[in-house]
Amino acid sequence: MKMVGKVAVVVMMMAAACVAPPGALAKKPASAPAVEYYGDARPDAPELAARGSLPVGVRTVVIENKDQLDILNASAGRPDPRYSRKLTLEVWYPARLAPGQREHVIYTDVLGSGPGNPARPNTPFEFAGRAARDAAPLPAAPPARHPLVIVSHGYPGSRVQMSYLTENLASKGYVVVAIDHAESTRADKAGFPSTLLNRPLDDLFVLRSVAKWAEAGSGHFLAGLVDTDSTALVGYSMGGYGVLNVVGAGLSADAVAFVPGGPLAVHQRGNPDYEARRDPRIKAVVAFAPWGGAGKIWDDAGLAGVRTPTLFIGGDQDDISGYQDGVLRLFQGLVHADRYLLTYRGARHNTAPNPPPPAAAAAGLEEFMAYAEPAWDSRRINNINQHFVTAFLGVTLKGLPLQPYLELPPLPAGGTAGPDTAAWKGFAKRSAVGLEWRHLPAQ
Repeated sequence: MKMVGKVAVVVMMMAAACVAPPGALAKKPASAPAVEYYGDARPDAPELAARGSLPVGVRTVVIENKDQLDILNASAGRPDPRYSRKLTLEVWYPARLAPGQREHVIYTDVLGSGPGNPARPNTPFEFAGRAARDAAPLPAAPPARHPLVIVSHGYPGSRVQMSYLTENLASKGYVVVAIDHAESTRADKAGFPSTLLNRPLDDLFVLRSVAKWAEAGSGHFLAGLVDTDSTALVGYSMGGYGVLNVVGAGLSADAVAFVPGGPLAVHQRGNPDYEARRDPRIKAVVAFAPWGGAGKIWDDAGLAGVRTPTLFIGGDQDDISGYQDGVLRLFQGLVHADRYLLTYRGARHNTAPNPPPPAAAAAGLEEFMAYAEPAWDSRRINNINQHFVTAFLGVTLKGLPLQPYLELPPLPAGGTAGPDTAAWKGFAKRSAVGLEWRHLPAQ
């Protein structure tokens, strides 16, 4: 399962995007081989997909959430075993490069569906990113600080599976923290109850941790740099399930019953402890192909608990999360939230991750299809996602005047080509075909 004057900032974001002109490969010395990075703009990329003007740094941080319920080892005779959850985080941020330092990093990930599967064994692979490892952070212009974006992967997945988006957002003045959720990555995939229980708890723990780091005098490299009062959550698939629960989509009684002993009651609608943990610092949610709409995870009353502006992104052929009874149902059910839905016509579930790495193609069909979309070029999807997420977070977190990029007329229905000539702001003529955009205001 899987915003200093606002107009000036907009001009900087768009005009300064020449860091990576559409369609260009990364500029390297003549003696070095050319590298194409995930997220580089195709010639038909919509306007806001362009990389921002700020250099990007990246660091890896490990945190530990102690005294947590070890749900996978709970039993009738031992209902409350405890353990510490170690979470590996990848942190992207605006950076100040040292002389000679360049934005080039190698990320490591694994293929496979978890340990112990000989048909799809865990196989490490590497890919290049456009960020400088351990670069010095760049403070925002005082008194401003950089808004925070927390990213939650699918099941299984990894903290680097959406690097095309995390790097792009950091170049536009965000601190982006992506989580490796323990027992839910391709490297350590374990029982599904852990994902159901821990996704929302991990997200909130990361927010609390970053808030402590952001305090002046904390000694952390992010001290004084992050505005956690302006936070967005981004989740893909099971990550989407988690971020929706964090902002008020309380689980149904049926969902709680999925795991014996009731440990999921901590996320249940009506539970006073759950209702009290709503965090006002979270101002926006992006949910890619969120899981849970097609089952009994949420009833209507549970979905009505969300009041946070939300951008949904999914494919109308999603066979993992579902579309009509899945993503679309969730979009329609958040009646008290201002929400948007971007639909890729003909796409299945992989509307969020990086393109398939060469290692996946070499490993066979299953590994390739864990990333690929049969009817879409993943690079095209990545650029469109960058565009809409930039607009949405620019409005909700920074107060930038990017609303026109979200006020879009309907295109011809049924996937047919039609006169979409610049009808969608930021899109070149004839380039918005295959997409659908919906907006519903909060009731």
